[in-house]
Amino acid sequence: MGLPAGRKRSQKYRDLIRKTAFGVNFAVIGVESQTEVDYLMPLRVMSYDAGEYEHQAVGQRKTVRRTKGTSRAEFLSGFTKDSRLKPCMTLVLFYGESWDGSRDLHGILDFRDIPEELRAVVNDYQIQLLEIRKLPNTEVFQTDLKQVFNFIHCSNDKKKLRELVEHDPAYREMEEDAYEAAAVFTGAEELLEVEKFYEEGGKVDMCQALTALIADGRNEGRVLGRSEGREEGRVLGRDEGQLEEMLRIIRTMSAKGLEAFDIAKLLDKPEDDIERMIALLESNPKKSNSKLAQELIKQTRDLRE
Repeated sequence: MGLPAGRKRSQKYRDLIRKTAFGVNFAVIGVESQTEVDYLMPLRVMSYDAGEYEHQAVGQRKTVRRTKGTSRAEFLSGFTKDSRLKPCMTLVLFYGESWDGSRDLHGILDFRDIPEELRAVVNDYQIQLLEIRKLPNTEVFQTDLKQVFNFIHCSNDKKKLRELVEHDPAYREMEEDAYEAAAVFTGAEELLEVEKFYEEGGKVDMCQALTALIADGRNEGRVLGRSEGREEGRVLGRDEGQLEEMLRIIRTMSAKGLEAFDIAKLLDKPEDDIERMIALLESNPKKSNSKLAQELIKQTRDLRE
């Protein structure tokens, strides 16, 4: 995900942010999920981390200025000599084939004709990049991330993928959000269509869903994949049930602060379509996804006529 030239970049939202406890202390860990290389990632990560520290500093400032006995310097800066901010880091999860962008700030700076002495004092900023398809060992993950990452590993190999889901019992009772993440990050959105394999309690049988999908003649020659173009009589390449599922995903992503461009990149859909769906969701917050799907289909038919 990333932003095109001329587009204002939001400094507020990460894909995910959590406080992680270490004894009595904690660190702030942000996670950015990338399906495409963002060539400005070092700057983006630096902005996120700086924003987090600034957010903490604002909180400290309010406390310090209400505390009696602070020095003039401490009051003006809103930070005492002994104040401390919580450590912050951003982990970039890359789901694509190969990251060919820079992994540090210096890599996107133009140092031509700049004296080495000056370059040495320009602060650098490293990004913590995890290339999911190149992970040597997923056993370190104790949650369903292991299944998601293994699925991504094998997504280009039909035989390996079948063996993976058939031999790992965890795929027969995957959490719904993990199942959807595996589908979205491999471009296998057809898996979201097999609702009959969704079970009670938010579980999904990936093994049965994948078997049914591979058997479908629409995917001949491919394990999973995106349809070529749009079929006549369908909205955004999806029928009503599939469109309803897409609206649900977009509603969730939008609520987490992702912009239309980011959602479009993640779902591999035209940004205009995503913006139209977000606008519909925002103007009808209480209306069900099913009703909104019907409205979108009607709008599309009216446009065609």
